[in-house]
Amino acid sequence: MSDRKYFGTDGVRGLVGEYPITPKFALKLGWAAGKVLAKSGTQKVIIGKDTRISGYLLETSLEAGLIAAGIDVVLLGPMPTPAVAYLTETFRAEAGIVISASHNPYYDNGIKFFSSKGLKLDDKVELEMEAMLDEKMTCVSSEQLGKAKRLDNADGRYIEFCKSQFPQTLSLDGLKVVVDCANGATYHIAPSVLEELGAEVITYACEPDGININEKCGATHVEALVRKVLETKADVGIAYDGDGDRVMMVDHKGRVFDGDDIVYIMACQAFETNTLGGGVVGTVMSNMGLENALKEKGIEFERSKVGDRYVMELLKQKGWKIGGESSGHILNLDLTSTGDGIISSLQILAAMIAQNKTLEDLGKGFVKYPMNMINVRYPKGTDPTINPEVIQAVQEVEEMLAGKGRVLLRKSGTEPVIRVMVEAEHEKQVFDYSKKIAEVVESVSNQDA
Repeated sequence: MSDRKYFGTDGVRGLVGEYPITPKFALKLGWAAGKVLAKSGTQKVIIGKDTRISGYLLETSLEAGLIAAGIDVVLLGPMPTPAVAYLTETFRAEAGIVISASHNPYYDNGIKFFSSKGLKLDDKVELEMEAMLDEKMTCVSSEQLGKAKRLDNADGRYIEFCKSQFPQTLSLDGLKVVVDCANGATYHIAPSVLEELGAEVITYACEPDGININEKCGATHVEALVRKVLETKADVGIAYDGDGDRVMMVDHKGRVFDGDDIVYIMACQAFETNTLGGGVVGTVMSNMGLENALKEKGIEFERSKVGDRYVMELLKQKGWKIGGESSGHILNLDLTSTGDGIISSLQILAAMIAQNKTLEDLGKGFVKYPMNMINVRYPKGTDPTINPEVIQAVQEVEEMLAGKGRVLLRKSGTEPVIRVMVEAEHEKQVFDYSKKIAEVVESVSNQDA
């Protein structure tokens, strides 16, 4: 991604009002995207957004830029990211755009693109858009201008799709579910899906006001959901993030199930029903306990770099279907083309009903290894991970772990920080060994400062 000026692994993202998340840039990006997409015959682009207040500003700017390039625009309003991917494909648009900063606070926002197949755009297309951004903006003649309209009942279409991914022979009758929508894009979708499948639904953080998205709620702040599940004596709790592509769950005792837990349950269910079709992809951050638990069942496990883009790439390379991140991005390519929090949670609920088990019961068999992570700042332009002293410290810890643990040093993608992570069977080892390595990283970083 180093040759890109604007696009990261998940589109363009930043602080609203600061370049590039400004109306002027969004206008030019809409135009540049329209010019590039028009070369391949694109005539129509769908735009969806989450609930943050700046969505109105960016939506209008993108719309104007696309129309100036001669592209028709279909506006969905607030919709989960995976819903935009689905509707792009089913509505036969040539591309889809999501205005969202996912789990970030309201004052951030972002813009990302989907292809006609509901997949992230190829790197080549994004690079062409970046090149076009350097060109002078023009406008097609009046008779060639694009048109804009809103898609009626977009939420209803997606609700029906979600319900179709739940087995017709099963029902959620008798299940009490707390659903936390992070005051985000799933607020008008997820409760309806669950209710229409028969569940008794208790909603939390389903009242967006433009600035409360992800605020002490949702998949990145599950403390309130845990309290609500225990308070209402619910069977299960579900938390989505602001744009609905992440999910976390809580069992009836208040234990949090992260993406690793959800991948484990989903993979085991598929394995038992002979629908797994291969192995499972996690990331370098996936817990070692997940790898061991799956291998004990005879299920292959591979790791990708952090990011659902890389999980997807490895799944396609291996010809597998199920993968995910501990953060709650889950992929099941049998069902969707991208990470979908609602669809993923429905698969776990289906496993609970089909096996007549609680979420707690389904998670048995997967024991997480204790993990500790220490962030160490380092001078820009240096790389402590290749320093001989750091390499030696890592080797010494790995020898002491003797295959019963894992060490990972990873550079942050957004700040000059080395993330020192150690997993081991015993908590004391985790803290002692991670501190040992972090001290060496800090020492060599101070030498380079």
